[in-house]
Formats: sequence, structure tokens, C-alpha cells
Amino acid sequence: MAWLARLPFGLAVEGMGQLTGWLGRSQVSRSAVDGEPARADSRVPVLLVHGLADRDWVVSCLEQGLGGCGAGPFVPVTYNGFSPDVRTAAQVLGEQVELTAGRCEGRPVVLIGYSLGGLVARYYVQRLGGDAYVPLVVTLATPHGGTATALLAPPHPLLRQLRPGSEILTELAGPAAGCQSRFVAFYSDLDEAVVPAARGRIDHPDLKARNVLVPGVGHLTLPLHQPVIDEVRALLTAVGQTGFDVFPADRDRQGRTGHAET
Repeated sequence: MAWLARLPFGLAVEGMGQLTGWLGRSQVSRSAVDGEPARADSRVPVLLVHGLADRDWVVSCLEQGLGGCGAGPFVPVTYNGFSPDVRTAAQVLGEQVELTAGRCEGRPVVLIGYSLGGLVARYYVQRLGGDAYVPLVVTLATPHGGTATALLAPPHPLLRQLRPGSEILTELAGPAAGCQSRFVAFYSDLDEAVVPAARGRIDHPDLKARNVLVPGVGHLTLPLHQPVIDEVRALLTAVGQTGFDVFPADRDRQGRTGHAET
């Protein structure tokens, strides 16, 4: 097990999870299926997609931090991170999106994905037709271009998909001219799990994407970083006020949380 100590914390936990069978069967959250019907209002429903090793803690923290911004309901999405590949997890996400949209009178859905969850959300929207339901995808510390740390991880099929140049990343780099969703990708220059940092960006000529650099924040703390929470809150507020046209005049704009955008 000495190799685990050499990996970033998140990937080490994920590797241990693979060896011990820690993650259970693939499932979607039942909160949007078995609970009370969604309230008939104009709020935007938000699906929160976790990464490999964080599960409930990041979802609950995001929901708490984003509460009161006029969005909702917030629906956690659960998938098996080690049994399927990214494509299978994206199909599970799609089932939950359609359930939520149906229960919310057909209103569009926003996706917020942390780490691997952001890649799952992007694949669903970009490759499985999810842009018909999802006008906005927000990703936090997601290895859109893969990560060098995956080269050191256990040889699991899903972790191999996070290696730069993998088949699935090559697929995502392919043409996507018809994708209508907009993307906002938060990434950090000190993310120990996404290496090099620029691989946390979405740089695709066909996608309407804004990349936001968050200086000096690690992989595990980025989704809890207050300036990030504040910017995501502002995005969700803008969605409710403008009908999802969250950055109409500045495609591919870059920014830094807490700094003027350039």
C-alpha cells in the first residue's frame, strides 16, 4: 500500500476504494423520485454530481452554500465510480436529469459537477444529447484534459480514462458543433489531483465555455472555497433572471475569483 502515500489524497482514497469494494452498486438519488412532488414555481432545479471519493460531504456542503439564491430543488446524483466507465455514469445521470425535469414541469436543469462528476456531466451534455435539458454545466476541479496523476493510479478502466489522450477524452475533444449548453469551469493552480493545472480548463472550439482560475486552492477545498460558492450563487441567480443566458457577450472568457476578469 506504500504507493497510496505517494498519490494526492483524493486519488489515494479512490484507489483504496477499488481494493476494498467501498463503493456500492450504481444508483441515482431517490430524493427526486420518491419524495413530495416538486413545488410548482419558476426556480431552476440543480443536480449535484459528486466525484469518486467525496460522495455526500461535497454535495451537502454545496447545497448548504448555495441555498437561498433562488434556485432549487437541489438533487444529489449518485453513481458507482468504479464499476462503470464515464459513459455509463453519464447514462445514469441522464436518467436523473429527465426524472427531475419531468417532476419540475419540464423546466431546464443546471448541472454542477465536482472532479470526475464534472466530466460525467460534460459527457452527458456533449455526447448523449443532454443539452436538450441542460443549458448550463458548472464544473469544479474537473480534469477536462485528463491528469498526470492518473498515470500513477491503479490500472482500473475508469482511472485509465482520466489519463491524457485516453479514448474518452479524445472523444470529448472531437467536434461538438451542435452542443447548445454553456459551461463554466473552475480550476486551480494548486490542484494536486489535476496536473498540470491547465487540464482543468475546457478549451474546445465548439463549446461555449468560460474558464475561471481559482488561485492557491487545493482539489479537496475548491468546491468549499467561499469565492467559488459566491460565483456559483451568482450564476444560479443570473440563470433565474435571464433565462440561462449567463454570459451572452463574452464566449470563452477567462477570469479569476476575486479578481477582475480579463
